Amino acid sequence: MDDLHSEFELKPQPTAERPLLGLTILVVEDSRYASEAVRLMSLRSGARLRRADCLASAERHLNVYSPTVAIVDLGLPDGSGLDLIRSMAANRSGVQAIIGTSGAEREAAEQQVIEAGADGFLPKPVASIAAYQATILAHLPAEMHPKGPRAASIFSIDPDPLALREDLSHAMDLLALDTPPVSYLKRFLIGVARSIKDTALEAQALAMKDTMHAPDRAKMRELLSGRIQNVPEVV
Repeated sequence: MDDLHSEFELKPQPTAERPLLGLTILVVEDSRYASEAVRLMSLRSGARLRRADCLASAERHLNVYSPTVAIVDLGLPDGSGLDLIRSMAANRSGVQAIIGTSGAEREAAEQQVIEAGADGFLPKPVASIAAYQATILAHLPAEMHPKGPRAASIFSIDPDPLALREDLSHAMDLLALDTPPVSYLKRFLIGVARSIKDTALEAQALAMKDTMHAPDRAKMRELLSGRIQNVPEVV
């Protein structure tokens, strides 16, 4: 019996209610709000989640743990997730499915991740737990699927507002730097805005120039400050 079958038999078997039971998922995601949504969907699907917020952290995780699935965001603070996808695709080391994800430039991003060697693409925000489960299962061997029919999950996902507050505060801190990383920040804010369906913030993020002058930075900081004030307090 090959190693995959032997290892699979030792793990908890997936069920219709928890179709990702037994999987370890590594999410490489800098947004706390987006990663919290993935954590909740993984938990309700039966999977264990590990998070890395940058390329360096992802490399450390891959050297220590053996994730079954890797979900890699493209816009990371220390480089492009495409580089990590290429590296993982060249040396699988037990990873059964590599999935790219992005909230900005989604059509272009999907083509980029496939060309880099990913198995699939998961646009942000994720439409539902059912869509999350289906994307992962579509790229796993049949023996890792739950047996029998699987009802679509009706659970809604409500990430902790504290995670959103942290994302917005992080963007404020970056804007306060002498030389803000505008290219990275733009993609970050587009992803956050789309996750919370904030069309005004998305429009402002899309309009960001490569070089932000003081008035533009002040305008964006004012907008973010107002969003932070409106984030519900954690009860």
